[in-house]
Amino acid sequence: MLYLDHAAGGPVRREVLEAMAPFLTGRFGNPSSVHTVGEDVSAALEDARRRAAAVLGMRPGDIVFTSGGTEANNLAVAGISLGARGRTPGHIVTTAVEHDSVLAVCRYLERMHGYALDVLPVDGGGRVEPDAVAAAVRDDTTVVSVGYANNEIGTVQDVAGIARAVHGTPVHVDAVQAAGWLDLAATGAAAISIAGHKIGAPQGVGLLGVRGRLPLEPLLHGGGQERGRRSGTQNVAGAVGLALALELAESERADAAARAASVRDAFTSQVLAVVPGARVTGDPVRRLPGHASFAFAATSGEAVLLELERRGIVTSSGSACAAGSDEASHVLTAIGLDDDDARTAVRFSFDRAAPPHAVSLADAVADAVAAVRSGS
Repeated sequence: MLYLDHAAGGPVRREVLEAMAPFLTGRFGNPSSVHTVGEDVSAALEDARRRAAAVLGMRPGDIVFTSGGTEANNLAVAGISLGARGRTPGHIVTTAVEHDSVLAVCRYLERMHGYALDVLPVDGGGRVEPDAVAAAVRDDTTVVSVGYANNEIGTVQDVAGIARAVHGTPVHVDAVQAAGWLDLAATGAAAISIAGHKIGAPQGVGLLGVRGRLPLEPLLHGGGQERGRRSGTQNVAGAVGLALALELAESERADAAARAASVRDAFTSQVLAVVPGARVTGDPVRRLPGHASFAFAATSGEAVLLELERRGIVTSSGSACAAGSDEASHVLTAIGLDDDDARTAVRFSFDRAAPPHAVSLADAVADAVAAVRSGS
């Protein structure tokens, strides 16, 4: 089987698993306990915080460990907004191609707390210009939330340019897809979200980096862990694994990106050559190195996936978080596809180690698309 759905998640790296193992067995203490067993584990947690912060260009105290990217995104948007305005509704700016975990919490704040919300349109490649974001910012804007790289179409946003353009308004960057591929320390963001299962750490662990003294209203209340920003006993094994996975991904980033981009470009060119009616979705140049996404006219994306799996290739039609939904992707309709075209989409996302051979993969795609179109 050839697994090409790494944007949805991948296996835990062996080094990460080995680093986590002691905290699942012998070093089992609660990091909030004041005895030696708890203090030992607490020291490991703080070391993981320091190491993760170094990759992000932040301070250790900026790091809040979470259960994953969705919680980190919710804590960023709602926590920053509520921390800034309290009971007085403010204003939020985001884009039409954000992950559901960002758009849903924005709409929750609009619906339940009276926040004003601007959801900015994007161009046909899925990009938003920094000047357009700056033009939407108001005096009462609490946060601008923009994804570094899109999970469905791979488009990379100029988040550093956006941070400069908004002149001090807090910018939250959803970097779940960008980790391991792009420079996480160069975003200029006030807050940044990471999920472990995209970079070789387990599912169920992530982090939110929040710079300095930016007020952050907690969403989980209880014992006041994570400096009062996220209550609950910490997943120490997960935090240790996430910190190591971040370090490894960053150390390998340049070589992995160059290798994957070379295969992606060859694969994309070959697909466009051998599959009639294929079109690339997302920005053709400013996109993740390991990401290739297409719309295949006169097909069903789900049917193409089944045909590919029959040929030993596992991939996806978009966000795993929306799997099973009959609705057309909001990302694809935002870049100009109608509902029918959006339902023809297929996404290929490579890992960092061994991208597949481009020509043979493209030939398999051509066969799968032809089988769907012929009804065979």
